[in-house]
Amino acid sequence: MIRIAIVDDHAIVRAGLRQYLSEQVDLRVTGEAANGREALDLVRQGEVDVIVMDLSMPDHGGVDALAAIKAREPDLPVLILSGFPEAHYATTLLKQGASGYLNKECDPEEIVTAIRTVFRGRRYITPAVAELLADSLAGDKDKLPHELLSERELQVFLRLAKGETIGHMADSMSLSIKTVSTYRTRVMEKLKLSSNSDLTYYALKNGLIQ
Repeated sequence: MIRIAIVDDHAIVRAGLRQYLSEQVDLRVTGEAANGREALDLVRQGEVDVIVMDLSMPDHGGVDALAAIKAREPDLPVLILSGFPEAHYATTLLKQGASGYLNKECDPEEIVTAIRTVFRGRRYITPAVAELLADSLAGDKDKLPHELLSERELQVFLRLAKGETIGHMADSMSLSIKTVSTYRTRVMEKLKLSSNSDLTYYALKNGLIQ
């Protein structure tokens, strides 16, 4: 039996997934969470074999949650199920430890296949993501600026784009204000932007936040 935790801030999405997965004889939903903090609590409880997680969630989103989960349980498979197209996040998150990336518009049967695949310790790579990964190996010349950010820089960028203050970020990420400010400076330089409103506009234009 594969024990699954569903992490999504929309209750109706969690309910739909739970219902569908319950129809599979080898799958059992053992936990639900509405954000990354709650997801980490489920991981600490240890009653989960695979996490199916959204990216865009309030308070503690999927990018932060993935980093925290992999730091605590490196071998726990995390399958990203997001409304964002693969092109926006897939390659970055796979490199940061995600076991697979699916768009929410995929067929429900594909989610089941992906869960079974990552449970066996393998990556689940769709043809679209495979193409993106192949392109990424060709070099950085065709990448968008945000695709060159480090894991921590990407976290800071997304939080700033959503309007979070540096002070709040420092507290929630257990970093000093000076350190977060340094990351902000690096992000601004790499993206060639000059203000937080520029960051928000960039993120919206590229579909990185909703």
